Amino acid sequence: MQSLSILLIFTLCGSSLCNLFQEKHTDFGLQVFSEAIQSAPDRNLALSPYGISSVLGMAQLGAYGSTLEMLTSKMGYSLQARGMPKQQKLLQRDLASEDGVEVASGVMVDRKIILEKIFRRSLTKAFQSVPHQIDFSHPEMARQVINSWTSDHTGGMISEFLPSGVLSEQTRLVLLNAIHFHGIWKTPFDPTLTREQLFHRANGSAVSVPMMTTTQKLNYGEFVTEDGVDYDVIEVPYEGESLSMLLVTPFEKDVPLMALIKELSSSRIHQWRKEMRKISKQLAIPRFSMDTEIDLKSTLSKMGLGDIFSQSKADFSRITTEEPLCVSKVLQRVKLEVNEEGTKGSSATAAIIYSRMAVEEITLDRPFYFLIQHKPTGALLFSGQVNQPQEY
Repeated sequence: MQSLSILLIFTLCGSSLCNLFQEKHTDFGLQVFSEAIQSAPDRNLALSPYGISSVLGMAQLGAYGSTLEMLTSKMGYSLQARGMPKQQKLLQRDLASEDGVEVASGVMVDRKIILEKIFRRSLTKAFQSVPHQIDFSHPEMARQVINSWTSDHTGGMISEFLPSGVLSEQTRLVLLNAIHFHGIWKTPFDPTLTREQLFHRANGSAVSVPMMTTTQKLNYGEFVTEDGVDYDVIEVPYEGESLSMLLVTPFEKDVPLMALIKELSSSRIHQWRKEMRKISKQLAIPRFSMDTEIDLKSTLSKMGLGDIFSQSKADFSRITTEEPLCVSKVLQRVKLEVNEEGTKGSSATAAIIYSRMAVEEITLDRPFYFLIQHKPTGALLFSGQVNQPQEY
């Protein structure tokens, strides 16, 4: 399947998750997801909104001045505010207490860096995470340590998270979040009813896929966007019913999924839940797996968070005052398997923080022009285009 025209939202129900902080936490993650899919409307994409909000929350704990103001404004909350670290702690605790859900936060810090006490204390309060010293002067060894950590905390689903070359001797910290989820459907799909059916992709083509089918009483609702687009929401519960999958899709087959992008918010999800009713439905959904890797730097920059990546503007002096820091990359990998039995999924998220004093490497590993100029007169002696370097 090149395009999966169903939006999947995994949610936890319960009054303990309905306060303002948790809604803002969810909303920010959904905003990142909404921005990311706009640049890839025709291809599969899976993100972990919780993982993104958590890693940037850890970065927020180390931010100061205009960088803190920017993160607080765009995320909708400040983990440096009184009582907020406890809210983050409770959210992580509630998630981790669910059967089939494992959540972990980690901080890998270069052994040469002395962290500010307030940053260390805040990490412990909010994320129950104690920084682990690592030697980034040996980037490949450091990468293996981090990949081993993500493998351990994702049930082995994500064993090669960070690619070779993503770390360097200028790396100072890597902020990490990992989630592993294994949910069994409350009423599993009967494998004998799975049939090959055509799945119509966003580009107009069709492909044959194994379609799982079930008939049961499910929470279902019909809704309309402000623009008048009709769409369906179906809830499929996992065992225990505190976890469920919401399936959201336009009613008309020729309406693009992007028409529903503005519906993605925690308040809208609450409204769906209030208005959905249990109805006997026949549900057919593809059996599928996804493996998504994404660098969220451009997505976050489009959302107005570009300063955290800026060598001249980023201020993370609450992390350390020894040298200025900036975020280099925000990476996420998500693996999902949805079948007749249930859903298995893992995500790993990392914010890689570099020294701003580092010399940024520029590699001309793509075509380039060259100009040889006599500066006093401006005369160009040579100019050229290099598409494929050749030695003589």
